[in-house]
Amino acid sequence: MLDESRVRADTPGCESESGLVFLDSAGSSLPPQVVLDTVITHLRREAAVGGYRAANERLDDLAAVKTAIGTLINADPGAIALSDSATRAWADFFYSVPLGPGDRILVSGSDYASNGIAALQRARATGARVEQIPTDPSGQIDLDAMAELVDERVKLVSVLHVPTNGGLVNPAAEATRIAHSVGALVLLDACQSAGQIALDTQELDVDALSVTGRKWLRGPRGTGFLYVRPELAATMEPQRLDLHGAQWTAPDSYQLAPDASRFEFWECDVAGRLGLGAAVRYLLELGPEQVYAAVAARAEHLRKTLPEISGVTVRDLGSRHSGIVSFTVDGVPPIEVRDRLAARDITVTVSHASSTLLDMTARGLDAVVRASPHCFVSYDELDRFVAAVAEL
Repeated sequence: MLDESRVRADTPGCESESGLVFLDSAGSSLPPQVVLDTVITHLRREAAVGGYRAANERLDDLAAVKTAIGTLINADPGAIALSDSATRAWADFFYSVPLGPGDRILVSGSDYASNGIAALQRARATGARVEQIPTDPSGQIDLDAMAELVDERVKLVSVLHVPTNGGLVNPAAEATRIAHSVGALVLLDACQSAGQIALDTQELDVDALSVTGRKWLRGPRGTGFLYVRPELAATMEPQRLDLHGAQWTAPDSYQLAPDASRFEFWECDVAGRLGLGAAVRYLLELGPEQVYAAVAARAEHLRKTLPEISGVTVRDLGSRHSGIVSFTVDGVPPIEVRDRLAARDITVTVSHASSTLLDMTARGLDAVVRASPHCFVSYDELDRFVAAVAEL
């Protein structure tokens, strides 16, 4: 079992004098003390000796960041490229996949706006087509319909593991097998799943996977990473390169880095990356499965108690659920729900239709309130939140 008292003691945000109830780990979570200390310590060292010397002193620690990530997702460190966000990581891979006229790009029905916009832009530039993977009655990817949809013209499939606007978990491994049956590449957006749901790159068998540090991993903002299947990483050429992703070997030639580091740039937030490593190691120390179970239990508590309130509707889809709980309150716009709860020091957020256009349009929703409790949230705090919603 997770040591919940330790987790709360390790989280400075749990010591708020006003009694903060923090339910936005799907947005930007509260970091543990070790992340805070790691980032601040390095920033102070930069202030004392300069950024170059401070970074050179931590080369082994920076390499260890990829080692920790590799342990978490069951991947070789060389298959990991550090980035400044999940969006950048996702786009770096997506824009590097060759596409031409008549090629097909498949996107999930719950895909995030950034992914959808990028797909449309590339289709416009290359003559490819963007098509939506059908959803089944539960709201998740319809595997049977997807099997009927794919053919050899499908070059790239964007699978959203967990959407931003609800508790759905898509069957990523099964969808990947279908895509691979016709030779398509699969890019898994794990932005909302890393840190709250087990990610095993060998079991998922995806070709690439993008993650942010600031959400369920509880790392700093401005951090993230891209996993690329090793044999693929050694053959792809990123759309953008610098002297880190490649070496200038002659006036008219260059040589790419041999692994996923070809997707990285030299300039980065060193303190942030060290903080990301600290966050991943903290999760590994706690026990990922224990953390995942604690997150799931808290979300299920809300899915059970919120519908007991008259006028409250939980909007989560799917047959398997994540730590995100979305809901609406009759007669109270989601933004007003968020703001009235904030006045009581309860932090939730709002997911708008513009973020997940295909899904929200299909369901006739303009916005939903999103609550996303991490393992450091107590059940007393969850019940305080539910009571506050009831008073709306």
